[in-house]
Amino acid sequence: MILKNLHTEKKAVQTNLLFEPSEAKVISLQIAKRAQLKEHITTIPALLVCVSGNAVFSNENGVVINLKSGVYVRIEENVKHKVDAIEESNFLLIK
Repeated sequence: MILKNLHTEKKAVQTNLLFEPSEAKVISLQIAKRAQLKEHITTIPALLVCVSGNAVFSNENGVVINLKSGVYVRIEENVKHKVDAIEESNFLLIK
């Protein structure tokens, strides 16, 4: 998903609630070129926002999303997922 597509009104300032976590954490994540954040599971929903770079998110349900600047993915709890960096990539992980 692309962040700017969430804002469809003709207003100068807009907000859109993406999700409400049970615990609040914002984590900066960097993955080196051709490196992988290995397959794992999160026990709470999370939001992964690509700040820069190019990477591919995939999960055990067959979801594959190309992550570039401004693209985000909602990570479901208890679903195995991984991220493969095509180039050095930086993310904000919100959970």
